Amino acid sequence: MLPTDYLERVYAGVLGKIIGVYLGRPFEGWSYEAIMENLGEINYYVHDKLNMPLIVTDDDICGTFTFIRALEDYGITRDITPAQIGHTWLNYIIEEQTIFWWGGMGNSTEHTAYLRLKAGIEAPRSGSIALNGKVVAEQIGAQIFIDGWGLVAPGDPELAADFARKAGSVSHDGEAIYGAQVIAAMEAQAFVERDLNKLIDTAVALIPKDSVIAYMINDIREWHAKEPDWRAARQQLAERYGYDKYGGNCHMVPNHGLILFSLLYGDDDFQKSLMIVNTSGWDTDCNSGNVGCLLGIKNGLATIDQGPDWRSPVADRLYLPTADGGRSISDAVAETYHLVNMGRALQGQAPLQPKGGARFHFDLPGSVQGFVSEDSAAVRGIVTLENVAGFSESGSRSLAIHCQGLAAGRVARIETPTFIPSREIARSFEKRGYRLLASPTLYSGQTVRARVVAADANSDTLTVSLYAKHFNGTDDLSSLQSDPRELTPGQSAVLTWRVPDTHCYPIAQIGVQVTGNGGQAGTVLLDYLTWDGAPDVVLDRPAERELNRTTGTPGPMLWKAAWIDGFDSRERLVDLDYWPESYRLIQNRGRGLLMQGTREWTDYQVTARLTPHMCQTGGIGVRAQGMTRYYALLLDQEKTRLVRAFEGQDSVLAEIPGGWKFGHTYELNLKVQGNRLTASINGQVVLTAADPDAAYSGGGIALISEVGRIGCEHVEVRPLS
Repeated sequence: MLPTDYLERVYAGVLGKIIGVYLGRPFEGWSYEAIMENLGEINYYVHDKLNMPLIVTDDDICGTFTFIRALEDYGITRDITPAQIGHTWLNYIIEEQTIFWWGGMGNSTEHTAYLRLKAGIEAPRSGSIALNGKVVAEQIGAQIFIDGWGLVAPGDPELAADFARKAGSVSHDGEAIYGAQVIAAMEAQAFVERDLNKLIDTAVALIPKDSVIAYMINDIREWHAKEPDWRAARQQLAERYGYDKYGGNCHMVPNHGLILFSLLYGDDDFQKSLMIVNTSGWDTDCNSGNVGCLLGIKNGLATIDQGPDWRSPVADRLYLPTADGGRSISDAVAETYHLVNMGRALQGQAPLQPKGGARFHFDLPGSVQGFVSEDSAAVRGIVTLENVAGFSESGSRSLAIHCQGLAAGRVARIETPTFIPSREIARSFEKRGYRLLASPTLYSGQTVRARVVAADANSDTLTVSLYAKHFNGTDDLSSLQSDPRELTPGQSAVLTWRVPDTHCYPIAQIGVQVTGNGGQAGTVLLDYLTWDGAPDVVLDRPAERELNRTTGTPGPMLWKAAWIDGFDSRERLVDLDYWPESYRLIQNRGRGLLMQGTREWTDYQVTARLTPHMCQTGGIGVRAQGMTRYYALLLDQEKTRLVRAFEGQDSVLAEIPGGWKFGHTYELNLKVQGNRLTASINGQVVLTAADPDAAYSGGGIALISEVGRIGCEHVEVRPLS
């Protein structure tokens, strides 16, 4: 039986994870002494003191909510294998760009494991001590990515520990596996047990009694019983299990010790526990994320909402940059429902789809799903947001937009990101080394719908409209707006808007605007906001960029950031404006993909004009779900094929003899509807096929090159005609 409050407790765990990571990220790797000297005890966010953004791309968050997707991709099963989780790595990771610290073979544990997997060495051997050595295999990564496996196994610590062993073994071994199992088991049991010592007993019973992790936990518990001062006890931990005792860059043992230590000395208090684990130093964001997640699960939303306001600055926002770019811009509510529905499926229960599966539904207490007030002179001081009960046709909660001072030149605008929110954010991530690879989630041609309700207590009519912001020729944001709708007090309406053409530029924000007259106040309730339908876009080099290319002056850059670059040659992006064609696809070894779109794209068609200059194989893909999962129309010099790609292998669905000639331009078109594919070349249908397994129900497009170079001058994605 799932706990009755399973949904809210998972949400609290997800929030605890991301809050903990954001809290500890700015001073990751600092020592206790350096933290105390420069920052003092860490009782709240300190990013502004170090001139850093709060919402960041981070391996702890991205790995946690990405690798668990092995369950979704391989059919929800308790029998998921390490090899399948390893293939999940290969699908979602883009080498030297996403999720990890790419520190090199034998230096970065995850990079080492990735190279093993890429070379065909299956997990668990890919992460084994026998292959990689004890020091490399026992670093911290197995623990920092593990929370999701505990969240899908409520009340079943044995299952969580088994999941943790399998997932951790892709890249780790030995003590690293035991530490991951302890965290996952404690988190699973925390859904049904509130006593911390009983949680520890349950988890330690699942690992070898003679392991270093087990001995260290026993030592920490003894110190806690004898020494009331956490600072003195921290010194004991550092002396017996510190970094000087365990090699590598970031070993599991010392950091695992800090997690258990902080939980015991934190007195079940969210703020105090995070203060101790962050002030203590070492791998602060990793340790803080695990502590925050466990306490969120164990004590629910109430523990996060006590003390300082942790949630408002975060506003549920998180980034998951992977090869599945349509999932990169996410939020805590969306990830909660993914995890809960996996947990429900493991129990044979149907998925939850609040408000008909709306993208933004606000049905969890306090949730805002990334919506914040626009930060502009016209809006500043006008809006406050509040998640409230009621005002929904099919759910339980809504987002209240409280407005004051509405007058000429003063409006209320609330918005949430659908892509990289601004050029400043894009540049800040590039400087940090963790790029925000993302595709927009919203495109021209799609239809946005939002249900809004004017509060009964409003004194007058308010005017409501939808708007979107997209990048332009100077990498600034331009706005598009739907027709306005007047709402009298108590009136509701469903706003419907087909997004206009943005002329190749990605849409960065979607929002709701409220206007009034004479300085009035009032409240509009947003029940839900969502969109659907196939995009209707041309994805060529924008006109401003083409003009600037010929004159040699700088032009917009963020239009090309909407593509997920899965090629091994950086020349494609670095010199994109130097080449005469819009896209130059260069792959040195194997197969490369340039991808854009989301899993919500189902039935549509893509057209691209490709010129093979020197390549082994090339073509276009549809329903791309990462680097190794997609349908494709592929051509070489001898044949033309329709294939289903899976785990690095192609299953041929249909083929004909004859391919393409180097230097000739071909217009390729690939349509997908249901499980049927139709391929055309230069306007003539050449192949049709059906996938009998209907393996991929949705996904984006891909431009594909295998061992060589292809020029691409035109790409468009359209609804089926």
